[in-house]
Amino acid sequence: MTDLITLFSDPAVWAALLTLIVMEVVLGIDNLVFIAILSNKLPVENRDRVRRIGIGLALVMRLALLSMIAWIVGLVHPVFDLGITGTLDQHGTPSFETAFSWRDIILLVGGLFLMWKATTEIHHSTDDHDSNDMLDKKKGPVMLGMGAAIVQIVMLDIVFSVDSILTAVGMTDHLPVMVIAVVVAVGLMLVAAGPLGNFINRNPSVVMLALGFLLMIGMVLIAEALGVHIPKGYIYAAMAFSGGVEALNMRQRNVRARKSPEETL
Repeated sequence: MTDLITLFSDPAVWAALLTLIVMEVVLGIDNLVFIAILSNKLPVENRDRVRRIGIGLALVMRLALLSMIAWIVGLVHPVFDLGITGTLDQHGTPSFETAFSWRDIILLVGGLFLMWKATTEIHHSTDDHDSNDMLDKKKGPVMLGMGAAIVQIVMLDIVFSVDSILTAVGMTDHLPVMVIAVVVAVGLMLVAAGPLGNFINRNPSVVMLALGFLLMIGMVLIAEALGVHIPKGYIYAAMAFSGGVEALNMRQRNVRARKSPEETL
């Protein structure tokens, strides 16, 4: 207890904690969007439960990984090399890496899964034939089994948890700071999961935007696995800009909907 008091008496530790909380919240957005989209394919009475289970498992995984920091750090060491030489940039370094670590493999599998999932949902949403997507107005939303939903959430929880903990390890050496930041960030995810899922469910056009986000995130994960670093700021700036455009479209639709009854009088 004395060690904790001494640790948090340092202003630099508080600055690191606040910065890490912000970073963990930002990194958790991807996880949250996926959970929100997937939970909306469940019966209404099961949605909140699956969201809580999914986010609870995300917290458990992050805390478990924090307890194995030495092993997590080891995930960045190469385990095999394809021996393929990529094109060289102006500094003489390869444009992509062919040596893969366990982290790279996890990101690659997670990225491929996200791209498959997002592409499948987009295909269903734009199919004129008898589709079984969540936007089918004639048949209503297709119900997904709780077991299948939880399995898919767990798969992505693993990917995002590894990325989250590696970020935490890179920002601070203090385990209590990492634990507090992760718990606070996941707590905020838990609070936001319900409103975000309900918002997406009420606005079908947002579903397509969110699926586009997942597709982009999947491509970014694959790029990271291949050693091509894409600054996260660009990704989230693009997401924020797209969200802003969609908000304007929604406002325009609401204005037109209010004007239409008045014009018919």
